[in-house]
Amino acid sequence: MPSSQDPVIDLFQGWPSPSLLPTSLLQAASQTLLSNPSLSTPSLLYGPDPGPSCLLEHLSQYLSKFYSTSWTSSSRLTITGGASQSLACILQVYSDPSYTKNVYMVSPTYFLACRIFEDNGFAGRLVAVPEDQEGIDIQRLEELLARDDLENGWLDARATKRPLPCQKHFKNIIYCVPTFSNPSGKTMSLGRREQLVRLARKHDALIIADDVYDLLHWNPARLGAAAMPRLVDIDHTLDGGVSSPYGHVVSNGSFSKVLGPGLRTGWTESTELFALGLSKCGSTRSGGSPSQFTASIIAESLRTGAFQQYLDHVLIPAYRQRSAMALEAVQRYLLPHGVVLVTIKDSNKANLARQMCAAVEGGYYIYIQLPKLLDATRFAEQAARQENVIVGSGENFEVVGDEASVPIKHGVRICFTWEDEHRIVEGIRRLGKVLEQAMAKTGT
Repeated sequence: MPSSQDPVIDLFQGWPSPSLLPTSLLQAASQTLLSNPSLSTPSLLYGPDPGPSCLLEHLSQYLSKFYSTSWTSSSRLTITGGASQSLACILQVYSDPSYTKNVYMVSPTYFLACRIFEDNGFAGRLVAVPEDQEGIDIQRLEELLARDDLENGWLDARATKRPLPCQKHFKNIIYCVPTFSNPSGKTMSLGRREQLVRLARKHDALIIADDVYDLLHWNPARLGAAAMPRLVDIDHTLDGGVSSPYGHVVSNGSFSKVLGPGLRTGWTESTELFALGLSKCGSTRSGGSPSQFTASIIAESLRTGAFQQYLDHVLIPAYRQRSAMALEAVQRYLLPHGVVLVTIKDSNKANLARQMCAAVEGGYYIYIQLPKLLDATRFAEQAARQENVIVGSGENFEVVGDEASVPIKHGVRICFTWEDEHRIVEGIRRLGKVLEQAMAKTGT
């Protein structure tokens, strides 16, 4: 049993640190907004369907610079109520459960997305696709798509939803977190991204890319720029450009991981026609922009440069430090007992130190594999019971309804953003105690 003096340490919570929330930035932007009626009045009324023009304009400029994309423009963006709400709206507009066959999800997956897909009619049709070192297993995905084309009778099915002239229904949905994936922390390679876009075009699939961690990276060679081109950018340029006016990729972005999830504001980038169709989602048209006021506050922080200052001088340095301390603790307390760090490709000890430094260059998470003799779910239960440490594990990250296809029995996710630095290290030290005891019981 844990000591009554041992506080609970939560390494599961995938939230931003309370101590780093940008209250002064938001206060200054709010004061500017509310003190000027020409700004405050439109921000407090119903907004245009795509979102307030102030954020569309400043965000398009910011994204163009960050991703080095001359094609990013206001007309390719929609402002959303965050990535989860946006995912639901995308499915409402661009899928139909009577026509769209399946949803193919990278596994391990962001588990809370499963319910959103099920709510849109895809219960029992979520298909798990494993990862390899380059990201989604493209060969397995191609096999699954080809199999489903042959085995089901959906190719001639008719959609039951009534699409508007600027909307369509895709035959397949592919869901992934390409950069600093949740939970695995992997970043899909450029070559794999190109393969994925080509496959989506071949099978009339819409790739929904959760790009929510892109702004949080600290590779010194890429500071101030994206770690990797987005899938939506590859779709724009690959093999002469998009193969249809709707494209086959939508980038789902969010301010939740950088400014605060309580703002409930995000964005999508796509082709212009796709963005127009998405802005006409019934729930959006009924109320206009889903986060008109907070979107206007964020726009002001982008206009003044306060947003970039906060990222560069507060958030990224803090998370870089936390990830380094967490990695050092993993190396000290977990690796000696047979744990494998998923993002390390070569277990050769001569290369281990170099790879440890580069193992986490962004995002929120460190993902480890326990020794094969241990079950991750049982390990997490023991960690909570014996040491008051909470971690995400095993079945948390399986694709609902297709768990057996990609079983995740040994994976454990450690979040290094929620807790303060010393608590992260202490939590990993306690995990090491549980691991050592568990391995001793196995006799190894």
